[in-house]
Amino acid sequence: MTKWAKMDIKTELEIKKMEKAGELLASILSELCTLCVPGISTKQLDEIAENLVLDNNALPTFKGYHGYPATICSSVNDVIIHGIPTSAKLKSGDILSIDMGLTLEGWIADSALTIPIGKVSAEAMKLIEVTQTSLYRGLELAKPGFRLFDISRAIQNYVEDNGYSVVRDFVGHGVGRNLHEDPSIPNFIPPLTSIYRNIKLKPGMTLAIEPMVNQGTHDVKIMKDRWTVRTRDNKLSAHFEHSIAICKDKTVILTHRKDDKINREL
Repeated sequence: MTKWAKMDIKTELEIKKMEKAGELLASILSELCTLCVPGISTKQLDEIAENLVLDNNALPTFKGYHGYPATICSSVNDVIIHGIPTSAKLKSGDILSIDMGLTLEGWIADSALTIPIGKVSAEAMKLIEVTQTSLYRGLELAKPGFRLFDISRAIQNYVEDNGYSVVRDFVGHGVGRNLHEDPSIPNFIPPLTSIYRNIKLKPGMTLAIEPMVNQGTHDVKIMKDRWTVRTRDNKLSAHFEHSIAICKDKTVILTHRKDDKINREL
């Protein structure tokens, strides 16, 4: 059986359930954004996020996943992903990436965004904007008739044309009843040997697309806690992610937020 045969193609009803989970996650992330000001700690944000999830009869998907200890991943400045919340207070000039997943009625939504804290440098703001736009460039090609790596190519080209690099050690993924499902979705064109190279996008696929973009080299280093991933050269990194569903005549951004600059339906 091929990897393609193992992919979980969702029904319209299942996608509706995932959409419900995505709407809840989007609302929680939007609320967290309003709290991301100098003086708050990522541990406080994590506690608020967990309470909001539980108050809505959902479960924090990340907490306990392979031993991860928190509801959100909170990655500050040169931390790319998987930053563990701490009591350290955020400062003006920091950039914070929040990655979060929740499970509602057995279905998972996964999303991330990078938030400027207070007044940030022009260089940091440009990195955030390029990363977010690269996600949109990929989403524009996440439709039936295109291939999986059309998404990867669009992200990579936009990022590199702007002088940044895309992380290669971590990638996007399918999502549904499980947090990580097939296929893997790189933000760059991988070697010709990739088993996903010729996959055509088809209705029923639900994907989490998530460019992670570095100011400098794409190389990473994993810290002693075995979770925190930093840029090798200690330069800034940004991260945006949406869960999407590919339908017959459109693509739906399941985790669409009100402040998104792209339409919920593509």
